[in-house]
Amino acid sequence: MSIENSTYDLAIVGGGLAGLALSIQCARQGYQVILFEKEKYPFHKVCGEYISFESWNFLEELGVPLSEMNLPEIKKLIVSAPNGNSIQTTLGLGGFGISRFMLDNYLARIAKTSGVVVMEETKVNDIVFENETFHIKTDKASFLSKVAAGTFGKRSNLDIKWKRSFAENKPNKLNNYIGIKYHIQTNWPNDTIALHNFKDGYCGISQVDEHRFCLCYLTTAANLVRCGNNIALMEKNILSQNTHLQKIFSSAKVLYQSPVTISQISFDHKTQIENHVLLIGDAAGVITPLCGNGMSMALHGSKIAFNCIHSLLNGQLTREEMEKQYQLRWKKQFSSRLRVGRIIQRFFGKTWVTNIFIALLKPIPGISQWLIRQTHGQPF
Repeated sequence: MSIENSTYDLAIVGGGLAGLALSIQCARQGYQVILFEKEKYPFHKVCGEYISFESWNFLEELGVPLSEMNLPEIKKLIVSAPNGNSIQTTLGLGGFGISRFMLDNYLARIAKTSGVVVMEETKVNDIVFENETFHIKTDKASFLSKVAAGTFGKRSNLDIKWKRSFAENKPNKLNNYIGIKYHIQTNWPNDTIALHNFKDGYCGISQVDEHRFCLCYLTTAANLVRCGNNIALMEKNILSQNTHLQKIFSSAKVLYQSPVTISQISFDHKTQIENHVLLIGDAAGVITPLCGNGMSMALHGSKIAFNCIHSLLNGQLTREEMEKQYQLRWKKQFSSRLRVGRIIQRFFGKTWVTNIFIALLKPIPGISQWLIRQTHGQPF
């Protein structure tokens, strides 16, 4: 039987961390899984590439040999204000650096060897639920599945197709950001991640694999417009007003021919179910990157989704019960982290507010430690 005519147990739209991790868990339980990814592995994507150690054991259980990869362990955090004033603190549990180019590709290989049908360079145009079956409509063919999961990231054509509320909101201070990422070579400690603030944005730097550093920043679309949609000019005229960033941009060797970019990033509230499709990772809710934990949330979300899907497919739960259980577990695990992230976001952006906030935090390190704990979880 051809893959188009099969009815899969699970169809996953999006081949990032959440989608790949979910596919591996389900395939290892003997379920027939198909995964759709519009790009071809390996590929770069906009991401800070810092993962909390809460995800270490889970990734190794999936088959990623992290212990053998000689990855940088990140234990320290530096945050600077636009005026250059900075604070330094420890990260508690801490994290490690690894590029999405390497990690996603590794997980994709594990998924394929686990029996997942991985459809690369395939764009999904719609998912329709009829008679207890999902019809996944792609640019190549249509597919059938008993369960569908959306792991398509921060913003997708499906968000627009389904008229999700966050995608239809008017531009505001939480939903009109752009993200830009480079890999660079520079002189920076491999155990430290820095978040350097500038007018209406912030830029993170930390080491990943192969002695490279990830330099990733988030800013408003308005900043780019002010600079004539010229990224290099924006980096010179706006980001480099922070002396820490000026030093990085003037001395680092950029390893990309051009940066990786994404637009229309939203931190507005999102739903975890749409048209009976389970949404996981950034599709279900985006934590502000300055909180540095989106990758762990995507991975943990896949484990929550797997347990719910497994209960449905083996007859322990009805679809309605499964959906309610997934939403409850997701919100219990992540709602407070997203809420704190949105609150912290409001203290960064306006230059004078950020300058004052960093100045107030500097003599009271306990507040910084408390904020870090609110945006990180425990090993799962």
